[in-house]
Amino acid sequence: MTGFIFTMQTASKKVINGWAFYDWANSTYSLVITSTLFPAYYLSIAPGRINLLGRTYDRDSLASYTIAASFLIIAFLSPVLSSIADYKGNKKAFMRFFCYLGSVSCAAMFFFNESSVGFGLLLSMLASIGYCGSIVFYNAYLPEIATEEDQDRISARGFAMGYAGSVILMVLSLAFIMLNENMGWGLGSLPVRTSFVVVGLWWAGFAQITFKRLPPSKASEARPEHNIFTNGFYELKKVWIQLTNYPTLKRFLRSFFFYNMGVQTVMYMAPYFGKDELKLESTQMIITILIIQLVAIAGAWLFSIVSKKTNNIFALCCIVIMWIGICIYAYNTVTVTEFYILALLVGLVMGGVQSMSRSTYSKLLPETKDTASYFSFYDVCDKIGTVIGTITFGYVAEIFDGMRNSILALMGYFIIGLILLLFVRMKSKLKFV
Repeated sequence: MTGFIFTMQTASKKVINGWAFYDWANSTYSLVITSTLFPAYYLSIAPGRINLLGRTYDRDSLASYTIAASFLIIAFLSPVLSSIADYKGNKKAFMRFFCYLGSVSCAAMFFFNESSVGFGLLLSMLASIGYCGSIVFYNAYLPEIATEEDQDRISARGFAMGYAGSVILMVLSLAFIMLNENMGWGLGSLPVRTSFVVVGLWWAGFAQITFKRLPPSKASEARPEHNIFTNGFYELKKVWIQLTNYPTLKRFLRSFFFYNMGVQTVMYMAPYFGKDELKLESTQMIITILIIQLVAIAGAWLFSIVSKKTNNIFALCCIVIMWIGICIYAYNTVTVTEFYILALLVGLVMGGVQSMSRSTYSKLLPETKDTASYFSFYDVCDKIGTVIGTITFGYVAEIFDGMRNSILALMGYFIIGLILLLFVRMKSKLKFV
């Protein structure tokens, strides 16, 4: 196995917790905005068919295409930004910029209503860009603050903190919404729109702990070979060429590209499936997402333990096999109870696949100071895969007038990812791998 050769020890507990706190800060976006309240609110005020930019879209497919557009934008931006951050050593500054872009966009959703559907989708796109952009630099800090043997544990800690923090805010938001409905306060959509503002404040506020505790990132000793705005793409090309010398890393990235298509698309489109295919009420949908978040905390730690006993690839194979089974089950899901069971299964593997993928990639990296370039490449694989996955989901749903066949398309991506993952070899701690 090829990995980092560290001359330093894992950073202090204060720094590690500061790094992990950014998961606590920004995961409220992925839960409250992406997975629950925004989809529920959007589906409650948007008509079934929406005219936008000279074309009529199904509202679910339009949401899918909006997500794809945001990921496509960040896929093109991140190489430029990562190149600048690597050479200037200012990962934290870019992380801060995208954090504020995302948090302000979330807060501005307070003004999103039935007469401004396009405006709401634009804000959701900007929030997604802010979230994804900051994650590029957040992930790139991991190999700078943790030794290889600690990266699984620290990565899992970040995800666990993220799930815990987002659940706390989600419960508070849900309580406000349900009190308004059950107590007859007559506030209409105000509780939901207020929650958008609270997410923005939570995200930017708790991120200050991360910005205060993280050390300055390491600047590259090399100078850019090209214009600083285009150098990032040359860096990606250089990383791609260098991957020839690291076959294990290259095989892992190929697998990650495909199975992550399915993972990310499920994350973004599950609420729309529950709402329109199963006719779930908003409260039922929110409860479902909460189940996923709570179980995901246990899932992240569970597969961290599995990896410690075996290796990362064995753990990831188990996770992807479970995802294939989940797709089959989801295709046949018709009742609310079955959907709750589906949520339990998704939660178990959701936290594990994200945490394990991030730490596996970090372990396989070659010795280099240009960590942001390598994590930019990882991020571009992530984002382009998400673009393909969400476009596939939306397009298949439009063709077949429903989302069940879209699930089968995602299952195909998981199967390809599993096959490719079987060709990745890491040192095993047990004889059966």
